Amino acid sequence: MATEALTKAEPQALRNAALIGALGIVFGDIGTSPLYAYKEALKSAGDIDSLRHIAFGCVSLVFWALIIVVSIKYVLVIMRATNDGEGGIMALTALATNGLKSERAKEAAILVGLVGVALFYGDCIITPAISVLSAVEGLEVATPVFKPYIVPIAVGILGGLFLLQYRGTATIGRVFGPVMLVWFIVIGAAGLPYIIARPDILFAIHPSYGLDLIATHGWIGFHVLGSVFLVLTGAEALYADEGHFQGKVIRIDWFAVVLPALLLNYFGQGALVIEYPEARDNPFFHLFADWLTYPAVALATAATIIASQAVISGAFTVTQQAVSLGFMPRMEIRFTSKTEASQIYIPQANWILAGAVLGLILYFESSSALASAYGLAVAGTMVTSTFLVAVVARHVWGWSLVRTSLVIAFFLTIDLAFFGANLIKFFEGGFLPVLVGAGIFAAMVTWRRGRSVLNQRIARENPPFDDFWEEIRGPDICRVPGIAVYLTSRPDRIPPSLHLNVRHNKCLHETVVLLTVITERIPRVPKERRAFAEQLQHGFIRVVLRFGFAEPPNVPRALRRVAAERRAELFFDPAADVSYFVGRAIPVPSTSPEMSTVQEQMFIILTKNATTATNFFCIPTEDVVELGTFIEI
Repeated sequence: MATEALTKAEPQALRNAALIGALGIVFGDIGTSPLYAYKEALKSAGDIDSLRHIAFGCVSLVFWALIIVVSIKYVLVIMRATNDGEGGIMALTALATNGLKSERAKEAAILVGLVGVALFYGDCIITPAISVLSAVEGLEVATPVFKPYIVPIAVGILGGLFLLQYRGTATIGRVFGPVMLVWFIVIGAAGLPYIIARPDILFAIHPSYGLDLIATHGWIGFHVLGSVFLVLTGAEALYADEGHFQGKVIRIDWFAVVLPALLLNYFGQGALVIEYPEARDNPFFHLFADWLTYPAVALATAATIIASQAVISGAFTVTQQAVSLGFMPRMEIRFTSKTEASQIYIPQANWILAGAVLGLILYFESSSALASAYGLAVAGTMVTSTFLVAVVARHVWGWSLVRTSLVIAFFLTIDLAFFGANLIKFFEGGFLPVLVGAGIFAAMVTWRRGRSVLNQRIARENPPFDDFWEEIRGPDICRVPGIAVYLTSRPDRIPPSLHLNVRHNKCLHETVVLLTVITERIPRVPKERRAFAEQLQHGFIRVVLRFGFAEPPNVPRALRRVAAERRAELFFDPAADVSYFVGRAIPVPSTSPEMSTVQEQMFIILTKNATTATNFFCIPTEDVVELGTFIEI
């Protein structure tokens, strides 16, 4: 009986741990929006005479934004679009592409997805800056003495966070969930007394208050809508983090904890502003009694650090997926946990993010100034997600054309309204994340096109198998003991590194493995599909290893496992010494280019800064022979 009780208790304990853990990983961004979102909505309304009219209208818009966009669109619909359990814009792009048959349609879906990924990075550089700044600004509510130190404190906090990324998040991650649980309890409790004091604020649930604010105040109403959108920042994280937690866990947390806490706080801020108009400059911190201001600032700072960490980790995950799928150059990817493959550290991405985030803080110097730059990139990402989900609904879920059109048209109307409301902030700072996104999009498109051109040139300049068999039959070619593994992107062609070795050194190993690594558009490849091997002529073996875009491509480990199976077509000893021959194609401008001059130069720069195949595929450097060749693009 005791054993049976223990067995039942274990799944319950795991579910409870997941529910608490998801609060820290998934909801950090959207959970810290009350720090600045309602304040900015009031500020956008300007000096409209009736403060009650503004307060009610803003609360109404906040309520329906959270219900329609987050609760219905993301939690109930988009979160169904998982790619073998993985969520996020990159996984959604792969899922949508898999559901299409036309190559032209697939290419269009990929381009839409790349736009979403690029804008996601624009969001990543603003979220940590505005979150931490808004938390530290709470010190000004306590005393104006702290005002000159707000920016240095925020820079110090985020600088330290980026410096610690290389250590991983395993240790600090254990406290994320409990801290955010306390945060949601506190912000909900902070708003409740003001709702009780002014219960009429609950009438703001009626959508007429929000619609009236927009309709009767024209341009000002549109500005307010753009600021209200700040309550939705982090909605993409609900979907992107579905690879870490089951959708059921995220849904329970959202409806049972996060949504009630957010609504209590937003309605409380609305009631506070009606009762005490002077609190509109920073209503969140005015919810707390004077003696609670410093503890509230400390808790808010901890929550925004967690939100920033979640965004940084999300950027690492999306980068890994984009690199694996061939949309970005190879980068050094370090796995910071022995048990969790999702915990990674990418140095290049970390320091680029750090420079951008700290630069934004030093440039804008306040959360209100940053709010003008915030929103446009997120709104753009949401629009691309809606388009991709339309493809998935029609071609993967099998929805009818009428059902798909009605549902997607409804969501798209809301998305485009928010996008248009944020578009007017373009020259107020919104251009920054858009420029960042445009640069990243150009780099991804150029890299993808350049790799395609490069592979075509390599295929033309290297012989097919039949021609190569004739070449190595000559008496000048000697065979030496050992196993040589040649990495090649084209399993139907002799790799350049092998051709160069034979041409210049006139020798071959007794066993030659022609290895191709393919990244599938699914997160993880089943064990039975991991490898394909076949015996060719003259001691050659062709091996194809398949990895998912969420898996570390550890080639030596995978190859040893395949060889250990003692399959007839792959008969070499898995414990034997293996030499890896890696070709390094060095692109140079072509006399007959297939890309523009700008793209040529960009591709050359990206190639020079890409991580070598040796590091990316986890091959020990002492086992590698690298052969380089210049190839015109």
